Amino acid sequence: MTAEPGEPEASGDARRFTAIYDACRQRVWAYAAARAGRQAADDVVSETFAVAWRRLGDVPEPALPWLLGVARNVLRDRYREEARRNAFTTGLAAGAWAGREPSADGDVAERVAERLAVLRAMAALSDGDREILILVAWQGLSPKDAAKVVGCSATALRARLHRARKRLMRAVEESPPETPAARSRVRMVSKEMS
Repeated sequence: MTAEPGEPEASGDARRFTAIYDACRQRVWAYAAARAGRQAADDVVSETFAVAWRRLGDVPEPALPWLLGVARNVLRDRYREEARRNAFTTGLAAGAWAGREPSADGDVAERVAERLAVLRAMAALSDGDREILILVAWQGLSPKDAAKVVGCSATALRARLHRARKRLMRAVEESPPETPAARSRVRMVSKEMS
């Protein structure tokens, strides 16, 4: 049996795919969970690695930026599908993926306060700003690799990143956490993203 064009052919490919999967699965899942929530993350990871298996010959080294680009496309397709379904069933043109604010049920510890402040500030940003900050600050990609994920030049991404960081700082200042220690920690985290 011969492989379809673009599909892996040998056990060496299976070993390479397994190595890529083991090295990148958690980071692809974290990216998907940050963008679409934990429930959707498993499905996005499955679809992303199914594409990677079919197109293993196209997967560059390092594989993570390419995989995150695929995950981004999978998420985009899911958003579009959800929007179409919602528009059809409710007559609305908007999708159901509006940003949802996390809740702090009970515990008001400083770590929770600073996390909520950062999440609130992130929620106030546009999807594009959030995505760039997640790729660089939370996924640890270089601007060059993040540019590959979003499909722009590294120079354009650096400019977008600079503007996103400024907007994040403004959003943190507009919605400060409740305790002084948490406020100083959030400022420090925001500056680390700069």
